Amino acid sequence: MAKKKQKIIQLEILTAEPNFWQDQEKAKNISQELSDLKEEISLWDMIEQETAELSEMMKLISVSEKASTSSANNNEALEKEIVEKYNELENKFKKEELKVFLGGQYDRHNAYLSIYAGAGGTEAQDWAEMLSRMYSRYAEKKGWKAQIVEISYGQEAGIKSAVIEIKGKFAYGYLKKEAGVHRLVRLSPFNANNLRHTSFALVEILPEVVEAAEVEINPIDLRVDTYRSSGPGGQNVNKVESAVRITHLPTNIVVSCQIERSQAKNKERAMKMLKNKLHQYQQAKNEEEKAKLKGERPQAAWGNQIRSYVLHPYKMVKDLRTNIESKQPEEILDGDLDEFIEAEIRIE
Repeated sequence: MAKKKQKIIQLEILTAEPNFWQDQEKAKNISQELSDLKEEISLWDMIEQETAELSEMMKLISVSEKASTSSANNNEALEKEIVEKYNELENKFKKEELKVFLGGQYDRHNAYLSIYAGAGGTEAQDWAEMLSRMYSRYAEKKGWKAQIVEISYGQEAGIKSAVIEIKGKFAYGYLKKEAGVHRLVRLSPFNANNLRHTSFALVEILPEVVEAAEVEINPIDLRVDTYRSSGPGGQNVNKVESAVRITHLPTNIVVSCQIERSQAKNKERAMKMLKNKLHQYQQAKNEEEKAKLKGERPQAAWGNQIRSYVLHPYKMVKDLRTNIESKQPEEILDGDLDEFIEAEIRIE
């Protein structure tokens, strides 16, 4: 808590500067972080106060039991109140205690979640789309806002890739450990003989960084391509080249956006994503991290998976890092990821 209280002081000094609101977006993000920190400190102070009150109530029970004139009925009522307050306090503690593990530099930030179909052909593309739905549903259940900003559809079914912008408190902190290869085993819906098939997809997570807005990019270092948005829907989809793909030539980092109806807005969103990637690239400590940001990803295939989702011959989802298991894969694929994600956070 001491570090967080110090952070509040630093942010308050920052917000008091005369030119603080010159950059509206940056100022808004900083103000939100300050508000969140104050709220968290307030909640912990409340938990501490309620714990002290509960302790005093338990002392009253002890004193009453020793007194010969104590009333059994009064003790019973007090014990019932203590149990209720204890259960309420325990729920508050569990909810806030998890945030102790989310102290990373960007854990409070929004996130960009990217999904790429791996080995497995059409089945893998369908699996990538299933993962896209799973994370969108998870975000919805957390009260966050999820929006697909770029998507590449498969020829027969599913998606080749997608980028989901997820806005919400601690979005990156909760989701960062989901990065890796996800494996699906099921009876293939695309095989006439209904044979068992194994599919892979890769998930990558990138935080939205306030400091990224300050990254300077030389226009001559960029190649900007426009293309028609893929897939169904929208009056101008497949008719107007509103989608934008930007390549940063020195690093070969590529970003795309097609969610907006106008090319200008898609370019603005794509530039924002590019600045985030370049900021992370500049902050990366080793070549492996830089390779991931440049797009040199680990192969989405056998031996690299972090979690397996088995729908046949039995039903089970198992995380290979925490050994957390579930025999209800349908619920997991519908976004009920709390048990898995919280276990990942606690091994930080």
